[in-house]
Amino acid sequence: MADQPTPLMPHATATWLVDNTGLSFEQIAAFCGLHILEVQAMADDLAGSKYTGRDPVYAGELTQAEIERGQEDSNYVLKMQKAPAEVTRTKGPRYTPVSKRQDKPDGIAWILRNHPEVTDAQISKLIGTTRNTIGAVRERSHWNIQNIQPKDPVTLGLCSQRELDAVVKAAAKKAGIEGAGAADPVVEASDKAKLIEELRRERDQNEKAAAEAAQEAEAAAWLEAKRASEEEQLSGTPIDTGSAEPATEDSEQP
Repeated sequence: MADQPTPLMPHATATWLVDNTGLSFEQIAAFCGLHILEVQAMADDLAGSKYTGRDPVYAGELTQAEIERGQEDSNYVLKMQKAPAEVTRTKGPRYTPVSKRQDKPDGIAWILRNHPEVTDAQISKLIGTTRNTIGAVRERSHWNIQNIQPKDPVTLGLCSQRELDAVVKAAAKKAGIEGAGAADPVVEASDKAKLIEELRRERDQNEKAAAEAAQEAEAAAWLEAKRASEEEQLSGTPIDTGSAEPATEDSEQP
């Protein structure tokens, strides 16, 4: 089901289902959100050794009755019993995905340009960066300064609008300039909405392209591994054993 969540550990769950049930590869692939070639590779022991099986019944994601229903009808689509809980971070420094870390200097430059009253400590906490990086952007000594372009950290996904507003408000109040810079809120909101939409569209396209490329690469890797395994089995057979006996008979005949 396209709108159904996938198991917390899809590959490990698929490995367990292949080893412990009579479900079809299509059913397992659909439930785990995998390509059918991945499940096929697990069944052929080309990838199963990489994953330790994870029991979805024990995890509460499937019921035994649901598995039995799927085994009786190969066209039945397994239904998730309980979606895995979303993992959230409540303590510690702000985590920024690797794909967004390169955007931090752009967010820093935007804050320095539009809200110079915000301190380095506030910027560091807001978008999860270091004071050395902030200083390098401010002094234009950053190694990538030629490519840094000020961009709203909210549109970059480095912080929420509520967090940014709170920091700016606190910094303005401390600096005694509360209420300044409130001109043209409609224009600013419109420009921000356009930028958010543009970045969101670009992000969706990149994620879709990356997902398709990764899926194709993974499938190709498993197919290559399967071919290599078959070639290894063929090369391991004693192909010259059968030709040795006729050679011996020929040698006995003068």
